[in-house]
Amino acid sequence: MTTSHSQRHAPQLRVPATYMRGGTSKGVFFTLDDLPDFARAPGKPRDALLLRVIGSPDPYGKQTDGMGGATSSTSKVVIIAKSAVPGHDVDYLYGQVPIEGDFIDWSGNCGNLSSAVGPFAIANGLVDADRVPRTGIATVRIWQANIGKTIVAHVPMTEGEVQETGDFELDGVTFPAAEIALEFLDPADEGEDGGAMFPTGNLTDELDVPGVGAFRATLINAGVPMVFVDAAALGFDGTELQPAINADKAMLARLEAIRAVGAVRMGLIHDVSEAAARPLTPKIAFVAPPKDYVSSSGKGIDATGIDLNARAISMGKLHHAMMGTASVAIATAAAVPGTVVNTAAGGGSRGAVRFGHPSGTMRVGADVAQVDGQWVATKAVMSRSARVLMEGVVRVPRGQVAAD
Repeated sequence: MTTSHSQRHAPQLRVPATYMRGGTSKGVFFTLDDLPDFARAPGKPRDALLLRVIGSPDPYGKQTDGMGGATSSTSKVVIIAKSAVPGHDVDYLYGQVPIEGDFIDWSGNCGNLSSAVGPFAIANGLVDADRVPRTGIATVRIWQANIGKTIVAHVPMTEGEVQETGDFELDGVTFPAAEIALEFLDPADEGEDGGAMFPTGNLTDELDVPGVGAFRATLINAGVPMVFVDAAALGFDGTELQPAINADKAMLARLEAIRAVGAVRMGLIHDVSEAAARPLTPKIAFVAPPKDYVSSSGKGIDATGIDLNARAISMGKLHHAMMGTASVAIATAAAVPGTVVNTAAGGGSRGAVRFGHPSGTMRVGADVAQVDGQWVATKAVMSRSARVLMEGVVRVPRGQVAAD
């Protein structure tokens, strides 16, 4: 059947959306009920719509024809709904959109954008009014649907509105804003076998990576599945910035090979060939003892003011700061004596650490304990900020996504 000219050139879909910064990330936020009918359930039609919103796949690597910012930190979508889980206010579903890939990775959470969920939920009437003070701190109970975990956001309110401006400074974000405290409850994965924060049962493992070498690593699932290796084993000192890593395609390939082997050892995939289809998780980071360096903004970081240096790879590139979920993993691993992260931080028992990252420093804490011989994490805490950048509708070419 021939498609008419009017059908082929129909007006664009208009979908209510909010563009928000959360921590050091940005993303397009939707309420589930505002999505077109065909996109309210998981599947290819939803993914096609959201890919087109962001502007992927883009072989030019720029996402010029969409809302994405052509970095892993700015190529994200979020769907929020009234929670179906008892004791929670909203369900939060996060999608990482590869810049050049024709799929969305729903396998993990974005810790940075988690800070924007509470403000968005309150502003869109998804939190019961009797739980939101006119002035004070609103506690928003968030069900992180990707990983089945609870996040508690403490959102400041002023005269009935979410307070977005303030004096809280976050390295990696240019301007100050209001502080939002986040609690990640029971962040370690529980797994099919009753779970282990350390999926292999070891605090460190030896990863043999064909064509690359052998690496001592800590494999942990807390906040996000994470592979930690010593910076020195890669020839680094932990003070590297984005240009030194992201311009080195051979090094990025080595790091991806290590990540793939780690994913297999953690039971996330069966074969290293499957890692490319799961770029969001696990993440890989390298850590080192404290050392002076100059951050990407030109600010000097004094080794005496940090416990360790950490650098993480996000979607195949060195992150410009540090992912929120990776920060949870850093804090949790640092709290357990004998891990690669704890060793880099000087050993001992640590309830919180301040680590250096490419944009500056960050403090994050974790509560851990040994139960029946296994390490468990009860909570990780950190502060972020968030604000609305733009709100209204996004427009999507109707003929380039599933019909509604």
